[in-house]
Amino acid sequence: MSRMIFVNLPTNDLSAADRFYAALGFTKNDVFSDENASSWVISDAITVMVLRSEFFSTFLVDGDEPVVGGTSREALNALSSDTREGVDEFLANAEKGGGTIYRAAAEPFPGMYQGAVKDPDGHVWEIAWMSPEAIEAGGQ
Repeated sequence: MSRMIFVNLPTNDLSAADRFYAALGFTKNDVFSDENASSWVISDAITVMVLRSEFFSTFLVDGDEPVVGGTSREALNALSSDTREGVDEFLANAEKGGGTIYRAAAEPFPGMYQGAVKDPDGHVWEIAWMSPEAIEAGGQ
């Protein structure tokens, strides 16, 4: 069995988070969703678990507290796109779902097109497409 990743994020508004992740086209897994958490399937190997802050806290030790919003970033969640147009579509859908543009789409390196959004709780999701030529050139 291949490894899977479960990104666990705290939220102050589970309904707003649900609207955001649904707008991105992710699939809600009702088996692992309830009044405390929503499970959103991104792919066969990636799931994001959005947990009410109080519930998220039950998994923390050593006096740690959930971080929602603010200006500090511990992680940037990054996803690939199959197409350059997919990057623009992801950003537009994120805004329609209640997210905000964190970094506008741009080509910071030849053949790499990317942008980033913040979900309603301020968690950042990057989306990037790389041209086949750029991928091939990077492998040399």
